[in-house]
Amino acid sequence: MALFELLLLLLLSAVALGWVARRFKFPYPIALVAGGAALGLAPNLPQYAFDPQLILVAVLPPILYQAALLTSWTDFKANIRPIGLLAIGLVAVTTLAVGATLKLLVPEVPWAAAFVLGAIVSPPDAVAATAILSRLNMPRRIVTILEGESLVNDASGLVLYKFAVAAVLTGAFSFMEATAQFALVSVGGIGVGILLAFVYIGVHKKLGDPFIEVLTVLTIPYTAYLAAESVHMSGVLAVVAAGLVRGRYAPEIVSAEMRIMARSVWNLLVFLLNSLVFILIGLQMRSVVGNLGQYPPALLAAIAVSITAVAVAVRFAWVFPVAYLPQRLSGNLRDAKPRPDKNELVIISWCGMRGIVSLAAALALPLTLPGGAPFPHRDLIIFVTFAVIITTLVGQGLTLPALIRRLKVGSNWSLHDEQLRVRAAMSAVALAAIDEVMAAENVPAQWAHSLKAEIADRIALAASDGTELTPRMELVNRLQHAAIKAERAELIRLWRANEIGDEVMHHLMEMLDYEQAHLPKLAAAAAASTGSSAPHLQGEAP
Repeated sequence: MALFELLLLLLLSAVALGWVARRFKFPYPIALVAGGAALGLAPNLPQYAFDPQLILVAVLPPILYQAALLTSWTDFKANIRPIGLLAIGLVAVTTLAVGATLKLLVPEVPWAAAFVLGAIVSPPDAVAATAILSRLNMPRRIVTILEGESLVNDASGLVLYKFAVAAVLTGAFSFMEATAQFALVSVGGIGVGILLAFVYIGVHKKLGDPFIEVLTVLTIPYTAYLAAESVHMSGVLAVVAAGLVRGRYAPEIVSAEMRIMARSVWNLLVFLLNSLVFILIGLQMRSVVGNLGQYPPALLAAIAVSITAVAVAVRFAWVFPVAYLPQRLSGNLRDAKPRPDKNELVIISWCGMRGIVSLAAALALPLTLPGGAPFPHRDLIIFVTFAVIITTLVGQGLTLPALIRRLKVGSNWSLHDEQLRVRAAMSAVALAAIDEVMAAENVPAQWAHSLKAEIADRIALAASDGTELTPRMELVNRLQHAAIKAERAELIRLWRANEIGDEVMHHLMEMLDYEQAHLPKLAAAAAASTGSSAPHLQGEAP
């Protein structure tokens, strides 16, 4: 019964928080962290027992895998140096700085446990940041660096996290041994992920059924994680490697029908997993705070503020030097790649919001040591982690758009121009193919006039980016939405009158949904009146 209650609470909370995020137009992680905080304040909520180790296994693989699928390998490789400096160097420095700060503020915390907190809050989550940046037309390289950083730093942070937890459990730690083991488990995890990716690519080519394909794809992240962990390699790096490799080959092996289906499945799964973790932390927060009675509230607040400030300040202190140091060392001769300007570096520094990975890692902390003693200061680590997440997500996330406008960053149209260039090339080929078929069939050219006009309208709509439509295009757009709305209403009328069966209704409704999904969006009121689809919660994955 408790499991069903938790599932019901999960679904109801996900619906409410998803609606709030859409209604107030901010990234859904902010709504989730606010919802989790609200649950923590609610009295008499039930407590659900769960195995902490299952959190990492159940939640992180699909989230990391989807992020890897959506990462452009070309852009990732082109920006590998800044991504590596942020995702590995900054994570290590943040782990040390946060751990030392906690040890300074609470001397009774063991060094290993202090570094556990440092590893937990070291990797920022780019979901909220990129959701905002994508709407504000930021330079493409900035978004690429942040997405690449978020992908790799989750892996590096979790590897450091496992080493720190192991040091707490065993009471022993050797820097040289840990460094060698870090390299081994990292390379081994990447190797396992690449191998499994090619195995699944071969299997995928033999399937041929969209439903089976989607179900098969859902097993990839869990298989990669468990396979790597079973041979004592990095499961998270195996998942990331598998996602990057398969994402590279996905356009060639994935059917259109499977892509459409998989997008909805992945978006729903990842959103529900995010919701689950924030709900669990909310349900536990009252007992966590209750177990911290030995700390005065002022001290808890000071610890939370200090750790958050250190995490934010270290990012600023790291970003600016590493952006300029390589060119200084090379005398600007060997480093021809353009670097972000100062205002863009401020934006990168401010995009340090912590999120789902940090929260899942905190919840996954063991309850006890091998001897049966409680894990040292587990409740304090969970409390501080949640405080850092809510402060950075809400504080930095909500102020990021204003900061971008204040710094006047966001005028690079390279991605838009590239899209126009590709659309023009595709349309030219399409028009040539139409002419070729018309000539071969020896039919009047005017028969294809409407199709050519539709292609021309597509080019015009892409050129306007859907933001500044001409009066004619606005009218055509409204007419298309109105036509689909009328078709949908008539389809429902015929179905309710029992003039058509359910199967025909569902098939035609799906066709209308796809047609509407490909139309430029109208204003909010118009979109609502035409039965717009669910909010876009996260990136799409094939």
